[in-house]
Amino acid sequence: MKQFLFVISICFVTSAVFCQKTFIWCGTLIDGISDEPRKNMTIIIEKDKITGVENGFSKAGATDKVIDLKTKTVTPGWIDMHVHMENETKKGNVADKFIQNPPDIAFESVGYAKVTLMAGFTTVRDLGGNGVNISLRNAINKGLVIGPRIYTAGKSIATTGGHADPTNGYRKDLMGDPGPKEGVINGPDDAYHAVRQRYKDGSDLIKITATGGVLSQAKDGANAQFTEEEVKAIVTAAKDYGFKVAAHAHGAEGIKRAVRGGVNSIEHGTFMDDEGMKLMKQYGTWYVPTITAGKSVGDSAKIPGYYTDIVTPKALATGPQIQRTFAKAYKEGVKIAFGTDAGVYKHGLNWLEFTYMIEAGMKPMDAIKSATANAAELLGEKERLGTIEINKLADIVAVDGDPLNDAKAFGKVVFVMKGGVVYKQ
Repeated sequence: MKQFLFVISICFVTSAVFCQKTFIWCGTLIDGISDEPRKNMTIIIEKDKITGVENGFSKAGATDKVIDLKTKTVTPGWIDMHVHMENETKKGNVADKFIQNPPDIAFESVGYAKVTLMAGFTTVRDLGGNGVNISLRNAINKGLVIGPRIYTAGKSIATTGGHADPTNGYRKDLMGDPGPKEGVINGPDDAYHAVRQRYKDGSDLIKITATGGVLSQAKDGANAQFTEEEVKAIVTAAKDYGFKVAAHAHGAEGIKRAVRGGVNSIEHGTFMDDEGMKLMKQYGTWYVPTITAGKSVGDSAKIPGYYTDIVTPKALATGPQIQRTFAKAYKEGVKIAFGTDAGVYKHGLNWLEFTYMIEAGMKPMDAIKSATANAAELLGEKERLGTIEINKLADIVAVDGDPLNDAKAFGKVVFVMKGGVVYKQ
């Protein structure tokens, strides 16, 4: 008899835990779908998914959990579509690659991951590192490390001497001739090899450096560095493996080659011209502006010795332009997804991108959608992420204040839930 009662007790407890729901009472709800916020709403969550969105403050059951955010503004978890989780800017860090081992990078990345999640970014797209980003993604997915959901490109793909050639700036006896395995290509055949290597490594997407860049130890920050045929080869190979392709691109010609080649997004887009914007609208290419990075490198370049002599003039020329290009692209109707290039500036300040987008003329609600529904669509995860609606993953953020009227409210995150688990309250 005692054994029978014990079994019943265990079953009752298991059932109660299994059936427990979480009720989030929202003073203001921005769901990522509507252009208007809704007052006094309840989000109902079971396990890792949203199972209900109801008007009013719904009554919870005796075993359910209630989270009271009646005085807060609640949004879907934010998505940053351009980060680098392996590193963070600092004065003179060009020498780090000669003295840091992968475990050193990994331990630092753990801190960057946590601060990013606590800032309200429940998902990020890592656009280039040295493979630690793949291991970090896996550790977060296993629950070993606290951080955002990561989709990573692994190692970016460049051409010889291009922005992501890992040996730029080395002396000749160290320079060597890296190839597709290291993410360096020359020609369509190499392109296939490099994409397949990224698949083998465990990447989630492909990132190419279609033009020069600011922080690489190479002279030109905007010249076209891929032929259109090479871009098309990358994109064709990527489709075979279910990869989307993001293209770092500052200069106008490189942007147009990348768009015509079929990439899914242009990152930075600093010197994009009218023809480039027209092409992006024609091809449906997304624009990820990274205004925060532009402002950060422009400011840092004014500090003596912060960057090397070859980087400083590029930073001064490129940094101030991104926000102006973004303002024009937004007015022209180019599709915008939120991205910041975190790592080029201090992790955890990703929210500043909202303020810069709004400052440049973007409607606050459009800025929020760029980091929720739009970002999820570009990521290829609009069925799981980006909005607060039934059957979506329970990624939810709350801020103190009204971000539709005060952009600084984005920096006042008081609640973070990722996949139904509360990380900040």
